[in-house]
Amino acid sequence: MKGETRTAVYDDSLRLEAYRFEGTRQPFPNHFHSYYVIGLMEYGERYLTCKHQEYLLRPGDIVLFNPGDNHACTQNDGGTLDYRALNIAPEVMMDLAGEITGTRELPLFSPNVICSQEVACCLRSLHEMVMEGSCEFEKEEYLFLLLAHLIQQYSRPFPQVIPVCRKEVEQACAFMEENFDQRLSLEEICRVAGLSKSSLLRAFTKAKGVTPYRYLENIRIGRAKQLLEAGVAPVEAALRTGFSDQSHFTNYFNRFIGLSPGVYRDIFWDKRAKEEEIP
Repeated sequence: MKGETRTAVYDDSLRLEAYRFEGTRQPFPNHFHSYYVIGLMEYGERYLTCKHQEYLLRPGDIVLFNPGDNHACTQNDGGTLDYRALNIAPEVMMDLAGEITGTRELPLFSPNVICSQEVACCLRSLHEMVMEGSCEFEKEEYLFLLLAHLIQQYSRPFPQVIPVCRKEVEQACAFMEENFDQRLSLEEICRVAGLSKSSLLRAFTKAKGVTPYRYLENIRIGRAKQLLEAGVAPVEAALRTGFSDQSHFTNYFNRFIGLSPGVYRDIFWDKRAKEEEIP
């Protein structure tokens, strides 16, 4: 059986992250990202739920996750997953969309799963060039061709990165985003929002697609990624992002990102070290 391999690369020139999972069976719990994800199924079958919709992903299928789209997936066929994807920050997508459409508006991709041989070929070529560290401008051409097709065929203007929802829920979100490094309780969050525990859970889950606790964990993981990219040690990143201990942090990071905190940090640390060696 093919061994499991997980690889991630950040491309400075394109300002995006590419990653590849090969031979994995790991399920991913319901979560969301603060960035866009454009992914391609290469092998295996996955059962995906996204924004209360259900999909069976097969080789050749492409997933399009907007920032904030809650989703979860598990292996469906008893085999393993082979998957490649690009992560693009909203500010980078804004610049690219402005170049392509002439209007600086974030796209909202829909549906979340498509099947297009043209998109798959373009995405695969771009992904391989990023993973190989290519410096040819053909890489940038592929990126613009890919996004131009996706924006023209599968998007409409994205009014906000965070969907509009009830004032009380936004107050809860703001409180967690400002205090993610503290040990918070559901009672504290409810007090800020002015809702009972039952009412907050219902309203929050309906508006965000995840529970308040899962939202908080996503915020913490996002901040931890930034610290690790800056070279902060995993144990320090865990402490600075509110996790109770490093074991808890490592388990959550691996569940949501698919890589351990140490491996994720080394990707950026090794790259920075090589760049500093260049005279």
